[in-house]
Amino acid sequence: MNHPHSFSAFMETLNAQEPNPEWPSALQALWYDAKGDWEASHDIAQDIHTTMGSWIHAYLHRKEGDKWNAGYWYRQAGKPFPEYSLEEELQVLVNSIVNGQ
Repeated sequence: MNHPHSFSAFMETLNAQEPNPEWPSALQALWYDAKGDWEASHDIAQDIHTTMGSWIHAYLHRKEGDKWNAGYWYRQAGKPFPEYSLEEELQVLVNSIVNGQ
C-alpha cells in the first residue's frame, strides 16, 4: 500500500490538495483533520466500523470539546481517555495506522 511510513512523512503530505485515495480510510480521515477539516474527517470516521474508526471518532469529539461523546467512543475503541495532548494523540493514531497496529 502506498502510504507514508512515519508520522513525519504523513505530515509532509499535508501540502497536497487531498489525501492519496489509495490510503486506508482511517489515514484519510486523519489527514483531513490534520489539514483542519474536522467535518470531512468526521464524515469518513463515522463510516469506519472498526476499533480504529471508534478511536478516531473519539479523538475528533475530544478535539471538538465534547468530552461525553468522546468518552463513549473511547469505550467503544477499548481505549482509556487520553492524558496527553491532542497533537500527541494524532501522532499516536497515525503511527498506529502506518505501522499496522
